[in-house]
Amino acid sequence: MNTDAADIKAIEQVVATVERTQRAKDAEGFLALFHPDALWTTGHGKVLLGFDAIAEFTRAVLPGAVWDGDVTYEAVHIQFLRPDVAAVKVRQVYHSAEGDTEGAPLYVMTRQGDGRWLLHACQNTEVQTG
Repeated sequence: MNTDAADIKAIEQVVATVERTQRAKDAEGFLALFHPDALWTTGHGKVLLGFDAIAEFTRAVLPGAVWDGDVTYEAVHIQFLRPDVAAVKVRQVYHSAEGDTEGAPLYVMTRQGDGRWLLHACQNTEVQTG
């Protein structure tokens, strides 16, 4: 399948923006990354269907989120399902004085008519150690 380097860069930029907005606890910046018909499953299994549900949850939780340290996000695998649909495996690491914890989100992203890539169906999964 033909994939464009510009699409890969744009997808990586969305993941970088997720990192930036999570670090800044910027709910509106984070929400700007979502397709209106998105669905999101949180790391604790809460299912959010549609932008309004995602926005309500994010606005309630993100600004007051407490973590001691920093968080990083890295797109570790991008697989194009179609030219305008990509499955993106992300490595999410919370760095803290107590040690790192890791998440393994999967973002299904869709390219819009204007070329923007948006989060469309996402599952965040905590990585269990031991």
